[in-house]
Amino acid sequence: MGVYNDTAKKYFASPAQKKRRAEQNAARAAAEKAGLVRKGDGKEVSHHRAADNGGSTKKGNLFVQPASKNRAWRKGQKGYKVPNV
Repeated sequence: MGVYNDTAKKYFASPAQKKRRAEQNAARAAAEKAGLVRKGDGKEVSHHRAADNGGSTKKGNLFVQPASKNRAWRKGQKGYKVPNV
């Protein structure tokens, strides 16, 4: 991680963020175990319905896609709205 201010440190240490991070890490681990992704393969486990929009980390809501595509959806957009794929 990079250099963060006190607000960011508090956010990442909050119980809600710890729970979300644990769920996402567990989803990635399950995908690795199933052979869908491997460490260093450049792929990410993404959500059909975004977690910020009420989606879950259940198997039916997850899919694998390249990190470049998962992070590029914001390009050229004004404002911040998480899309549902």
